[in-house]
Formats: sequence, C-alpha cells, structure tokens
Amino acid sequence: MFSWGGVSFCLSGAALYWLSRNTGHDAALLQSVRKVNQLKELASLLDSARKAFPVIVTVAGRVGSDAPITCDHSSLRAVILEEIAEQHFLKQNETGSWIQDSALMLSISKEVPWYLEDGSGRVFVVGARGASGLELTVASEVFEESGRSLVRGTLDYLQGLKMLGVKRVQNVLPTGTALTVVGEAVQDDQGTVRIQRPHRGAFYVSPKSIEQLVAHLGKWSRWYKFMSIGFTVFGVYLVASHAIRHLLENRRRAALHRRVIEAAARRREQRNLEGDDDENGRSESEAAMMKLDTLPNICVICLEQDYNIVFVPCGHMCCCSSCSSQLSNCPLCRRRIEQFVKTYRH
Repeated sequence: MFSWGGVSFCLSGAALYWLSRNTGHDAALLQSVRKVNQLKELASLLDSARKAFPVIVTVAGRVGSDAPITCDHSSLRAVILEEIAEQHFLKQNETGSWIQDSALMLSISKEVPWYLEDGSGRVFVVGARGASGLELTVASEVFEESGRSLVRGTLDYLQGLKMLGVKRVQNVLPTGTALTVVGEAVQDDQGTVRIQRPHRGAFYVSPKSIEQLVAHLGKWSRWYKFMSIGFTVFGVYLVASHAIRHLLENRRRAALHRRVIEAAARRREQRNLEGDDDENGRSESEAAMMKLDTLPNICVICLEQDYNIVFVPCGHMCCCSSCSSQLSNCPLCRRRIEQFVKTYRH
C-alpha cells in the first residue's frame, strides 16, 4: 500500500525543484546578456554581428508611440490597453438569501506599434503582451449603475436577480513609462531595429532594471529550492512512516494469528483429553473441517471467547465483547476505535 499524501508531496517537491532550476537558469541567462547602454549602439552592434545571430540584448528607455491610444475615462495616453466590463448583481440562492455575484460582459485588448527611446535613438518592441514581467497600470475604474426600468427590474426579480450595475476597468501601459526589455534584436531591410521574443531564451518587459530582475529571479530560485527540499523531506517522511506502520501491523497480525492458532490447538487437545470430542467418534466431515480451520474465530485478547465485535472505522473483527469494552485502539492496526458494532451468527 502507498501513502498517496507522501507521494503527492514528493511530486510537488520535484515540480518546485524544476521551477528552481528554470528560474535560476533565467537569472544566469540575464546576467550573461549583453547590456546596451545607448539605443543608437544597437544598429552598429547588429551590423558587426550579422554572422552571429541571434543577438540577445537588454535595453532600457521610455515608452513612446506615433499613434498612442487615448483612454476614455482618463487623460492617459497608452500603447497597450486592456478593458474589462463586469455585470454586478444580486442573486437569490436556495435558502432565499440574496448574495452578490458578477459576470464578465466584455474583454477588449488593444496594442499599437510602440518603441523605447532614450534620447539617442529608438527601438521597437514586438509581442510585449506575451513577455514576462509586464505590469499594466490601472487607468480608470468606473461603476455604472443599472437603469431603473420597471419592466426590466420585474423580469430580473422573477428570475431571482437584482441588477446593480456595470464595473469597467482599464489597464494600460502609458507612454513615458521607463522599461527594461530583454530579447532578440533584429533589423529589417529599412533599417528599423526591433526587440522580439527569441526562439530560445528569456523575453522580459519589466519596469525593473536588469540588476533588479536578476536579484528577483535569484531570490525566487532559492525559495523554490528550499520549498522543494521541505516538500520532499516531508513526503519521504510520510512514505517511510506509512511503510513502517504497515510492516508493524503485519507483524502484529502474524503474531496474533499464531497465538490464536496455538490457543485453538490447546482447546482441541483439552477437549480430546476430557472426552468431549473423541477423535474416533468424529465424522469424516468434521475432521476435514478441523484440518481446514487455520484461523479459528477466537478473541485475540483472551483466547477463550469467540470474537463478535467489529471496530469502526478500521473494520477489523478480532475481539469478544468483554475484551473490546477495555480497548481504545484496535490490536491489529492500532487505529483509534470510534464505535463498537456487535455481530451475531445464526
């Protein structure tokens, strides 16, 4: 038998170790990435490294765009906009009480071509929404109350609903935001330089500097490693303790079985000596039954009475009613006894 809890902890530890390795690998990769101090250096770097593609670099600058998005409920101008609209309402549950709930009505995501600039040049960023570390700012959060139409309100009430209103939230990446981008630098035929996701390697768009990113990933790598060790040790402990309990239970069961068989043999010898059950007068069927009776129905405590009590929740039946009244744990599996169920034979 297996300890599924212990196995689960061991598998969780393996998953955390895998996360630790990946996070540590990303941190080491970011440390080895070439840092471009000025964006104007990218073009000359790509010209000199045309035979050594891909070129993975880290650049920093401020967000800009030739056609930014204007937010509806704020004065912000952004290059990425994500808007969600949720319908909030009260609904009646089975007990007749009203509880608050919400449902997604609308989800919009927009992005315009944008770039990083630092005064010396600019570089376009492609596919930023799929990058790690991207953080969007909450531009606006508006709650619009539902209209008070009598007909609509009556229909909603009959369906067990009370409409409260619509909540609209806009998350944006504003222009002028300072960002650090780690990715593959490429240059097209028109001379435009872009940063995009590399075929292999890390792709980050983050407000943190490259040093902060490396420190952040290193910290999480160590945390994942410590948690992996803890989960694995605890899982091994659960598996080992379950195996030891199972082994001890089997040994106790075997010892009790031997005691019962020895007691049954002594009882048969005593009956033979007293003449209660003369072997010469037995029928052939009774003799065969006695030979097949490897584990008599004898209480494992007193070894005299037949067992007739089932222990709950373990389900073992090995004691008589007199001995069971003095027990708190099952003599076979050592589990605590919560209930005694008496059985009867016809």
